[in-house]
Parts: sequence; structure tokens; C-alpha cells
Amino acid sequence: MSTTREHHTVPLSVLLKRELATEKVEKPELVHGQANQSKKGEDFTFVKTECQRILGDGVTTYSVFGLFDGHNGCAAAIYTKENLLNNVISAIPQDLNREEWLAALPRALVAGFVKTDKEFQVRGMNMLNPVVRLTFKACHSILFRTEMQFSLINFLVSHFSGQPSGTTVTFVIIEGWVVTVASVGDSRCILESAEGDLYYLSADHRLDCNEEERNRITASGGEVGRLNTGGGAEIGPLRCWPGGLCLSRSIGDLDVGEYIVPVPYVKQVKLSTGGGRLIIASDGVWDAVSAETALDCCRGMPPDAAASQIVKEAVHPKGIRDDTTCIVVDMLPVEKPAVPHPVPRKQQVKGVLRSMFRKKSSESSSHPDKGYVEPDVVEEMFEEGSAMLSERLDTKYPLCNMFKLFMCAVCQVEIRPDEGVSIHAGSGNMRRLRPWDGPFLCVSCQEKKEAMEGKRSSGDRHSSESD
Repeated sequence: MSTTREHHTVPLSVLLKRELATEKVEKPELVHGQANQSKKGEDFTFVKTECQRILGDGVTTYSVFGLFDGHNGCAAAIYTKENLLNNVISAIPQDLNREEWLAALPRALVAGFVKTDKEFQVRGMNMLNPVVRLTFKACHSILFRTEMQFSLINFLVSHFSGQPSGTTVTFVIIEGWVVTVASVGDSRCILESAEGDLYYLSADHRLDCNEEERNRITASGGEVGRLNTGGGAEIGPLRCWPGGLCLSRSIGDLDVGEYIVPVPYVKQVKLSTGGGRLIIASDGVWDAVSAETALDCCRGMPPDAAASQIVKEAVHPKGIRDDTTCIVVDMLPVEKPAVPHPVPRKQQVKGVLRSMFRKKSSESSSHPDKGYVEPDVVEEMFEEGSAMLSERLDTKYPLCNMFKLFMCAVCQVEIRPDEGVSIHAGSGNMRRLRPWDGPFLCVSCQEKKEAMEGKRSSGDRHSSESD
């Protein structure tokens, strides 16, 4: 007896679910909490879970956690919070598989950070009337070092543009067991793996503690020094002049030189299936407690209580001196069948979190149980901190087509074939690369790139956008 087969279209979401099951891509359970004690009201957080990498499938999801520590106002922090994720995602092609998407993410983060900074600064300059704009440019060409001159340029920007502020950014994207962190400024992100190892996933861009950044600024034509009180005595932290910011990287900061760049340090790691705990916090926390203290003071606590305890630990000794904000994210392993050997009753009542986030003793690690399988270590997949866009946006196969031929690699605007400028133009790589090798930048993004590298006067930083 013969039967007629009917062919039905299988929805893409079903195929993706089958692919996920076939590849056995396990995803951790994410539990998060946050706490804040505010003094200036300039710290902001961003939390968005279950974002869809492929719209409508409900399977290819990722989560985002961001901390924005503003200074000289909150405009930059708010603007970055509202626009950064969209700018990052818009720099990633839509037709990539999971592996390609993760590989493209570090470069998309760089493009998203620079685009957000550029748009915020253009917005601020457009609010200046022409007379004040010319005065600002004239003043900005001077390396202000005295307290009175430092106050003058801040007064001009804050009272006539309303946009003098800047912000640090620590931006975390979690996809499966892969954690990608992009950061500028002095907020930080640390990870404690289930194996008890501590990882620093961000860089500190304070001039006081980063010699490499000091050298970059001076090589680009900027000056690094302390505030001069007028009598020859220098006080306070090291600052970049013009502008006087004590950070070498940030988003915003209309009143400083282009040597303060928005190009983030990016690190990408893959956790073992044992999970781990992330702590993302502003400098209000890290100025008061070490990474080890932050982890130890909240060990065994759920994320919301852990975040509150960390903030309390930071504020308690000297009171609240700065906005103090903390986000704790636990990446919990999926439930697995119990091992054949019974676990002692005393160990069972310790709780999942308490047993996860503590270091194994040397005794237990040197005498492993036969039924215990040693978890994989945390794998470092990507790390780059260069401030040079030509190095950060350079892509190799299979991502060489990540940036479209007639699209600016930073701001994603369409450019005519005769308008695009290669990211490698004027760099030392031209011996192996041709001027028509991409990715490409529009004219205004190329000007920003040149200013950040000291090849263009910082006084001309907004000439093309605002004149």
C-alpha cells in the first residue's frame, strides 16, 4: 500500500531549536542584583536580559549589563545608557552564525563606543552659539594648567552647551558561557570562576596607574601633569591637558582633548560549565575595597544581597564620598544528574551559591574523589586594548566582510565609493595593505580618528560637524 507524503515548511525557530539541541549548547542560568548609594546622582546602570540575536526565535539570546559612572554632570552617562547597545548591535551583520557573531562582537563594541562618543559630542557642540563656539576653540588650543584657567574652560562649556559631562563605561554581554567586556575609564569588572580563580575583565584607564596611556597621550601631542595652584606647587592626580581629566579614556567630555579616546579595552572569555560570579562596580567601590575583599565579603549570598553588602563594605569606613554602585551577576550551571557517590549530609545544606563561590582547599584538590570530574578552566578568547582604530577594526577571514564596502565602519552611514577612506590610510601597515583595502570610514570619522592619534589639532575636533 502506497502513501502520499506531504511536505510542510518547518519554521526557522524550530530549526534553530533543533540545531541548539544537536550542538548541545548549554546556557547558564543568570541571576543578578544591584545596589547603589548616591552622592552626586551620576551613576547609572543598564540591565537587559534575554535579548534576541535572531529576532523572533526565542533561542539565540544574550544578556547585557552596563555601568556608567558620569562626571561633570549626568548627560553623557544617560545618553550612553540609551544608545550604546543599539550602536554596537548595528555594527554586526545580521546573517552571522553564533560563532561568527561572537567573533565579530569585540570589533562591534569598538565601533559602537566611538559612534556613541562622536554623536554625543556633536550634539553638545551644536548647542553652542557661533560666538561661544569660536571662543571655546580658541581657549581649547591652550594647554590649561592653572586652576583659574581650568575653571574658565569648564564654565564656558557647562553654561553654554549643557553638555560638558563624560562617563566611564563598563559594558558586559553574556551569550551562553561566553562573557565579553568592553570598558573605558576606571569602573571595573571582575570574575570569580567556580574553580575559585580571579580574573580582571576590564582595564583601569586612570593616568596615575597606567604608564602606557600616559605615553600614548604625550606621543599624540597632549600633556600629562598635575593641577598647578599658581605658586609652582602641583596638587591632585595626574591629568591630561588640555581639559584636566584624570582618565585617559571615556565617552563624552567635550571640554578635553581628543587624546581622551572612547576606544574600549575589550576582553572575551569562555567560562567552564561550573559557572562563576561577575562583579561590576564603579570607582566608589574599588577606591575602598580590593577585588578579593569584594568577593569575600559577599560569599554565599545571592546577587541582590551580595551587591548591597559590597556597597556597604565600601561606604562603611569613611562614609559615602562618591556615587557607589555595584552589579552582581551569577552564572549558575545547569542542573545535572547527581554523581554516583553520595555527598555527605553536612555538605548538602551549604547551599548552591555557598559551595559554588568558594575556593577549593589544597587538601580537597590533591585528593579528588573518583566520581568527581574536574571542570574546564576559563578560556580567554580575545583581549585587546590598543587605542588605534586601524588595529581595532582590522578584520581577518572569515570576518573580512563584516564591514560593508560602502558603509562607514564606525557610524554605519552609507558612503559613496569615492568618499570612503581606508581605516589603514596613513598607517604603518600600508606596505602590506592597499589604500582601497577596507574597512572604510566616512570623512568625519576619519577626522576623529586622526585627532585621536594626534594627527589633527584637537582644536579642530568638531569643525566638520558643527561649522
